[in-house]
Amino acid sequence: MSATTTIDVVGMTCGHCVSAVTEELSALPGVTDVSVDLVAGGTSPVTVRSEQPLDDAAVAAAVDEAGYELVR
Repeated sequence: MSATTTIDVVGMTCGHCVSAVTEELSALPGVTDVSVDLVAGGTSPVTVRSEQPLDDAAVAAAVDEAGYELVR
């Protein structure tokens, strides 16, 4: 079973930001793909595909580790 989760992240402004968030989310167990639609200075939708549903706390922690904030 696979799962797709879309989250909103604020604070990203450039490609480096996208790389940081992608790297942290990709490190979560079971994640197969991360796609970021960068909205510089706004709220960027991030789609995460995984082998199973992801733990919300783990996703929030990964975004926080990258230095950005998850919109709840």
